[in-house]
Amino acid sequence: MSARRGTEGGTASRHVLLLNASYEPLTTVPLRRAILLVLREKAEVVHGDTAGAMLHSATTALSVPSVIRLHRYIRVPYRRRVPLTRVALMRRDGHHCAYCEKRAETIDHVIPRSRGGAHVWENVVASCRACNHRKADRLLDELGWELNVTPTVPRGMHWRLINGEHHGDPQWAPYMARAAA
Repeated sequence: MSARRGTEGGTASRHVLLLNASYEPLTTVPLRRAILLVLREKAEVVHGDTAGAMLHSATTALSVPSVIRLHRYIRVPYRRRVPLTRVALMRRDGHHCAYCEKRAETIDHVIPRSRGGAHVWENVVASCRACNHRKADRLLDELGWELNVTPTVPRGMHWRLINGEHHGDPQWAPYMARAAA
């Protein structure tokens, strides 16, 4: 299938919101995976692309989906804590350094691991390279530094569901609001 661009940036890196049969958001999937789910009749398109973009093959034309829903319900195991990943950490901290507010490029342990600090949400923050390098394996008190934010565990179902990124499609908002509640 080839894509006719109806939006800026095309469709190659586009993601689609995948809903469970009960309309609960499960995750985001690449456009290719979403199309396969629809063509194999495992999912249906709930919302198409707002600009009306279409995918064409020799025999079929299909609107680019924004939100799809599975036909069968998938049971999702409940996790007590949101998994600590680099992507989720950067999202929690808004891609800003916890020490100087510049653009964060790396992560830092507030209490260094070499001094017994754990790799947990409450001890890890986003950091720019310069601050991370200056801090090294020292404690904040030794440097006279303070954190601009208090590192906490993210709360809400959407932290577990959306692979760490929200692509900003306005058609996702009603489903995301349900997940956050």
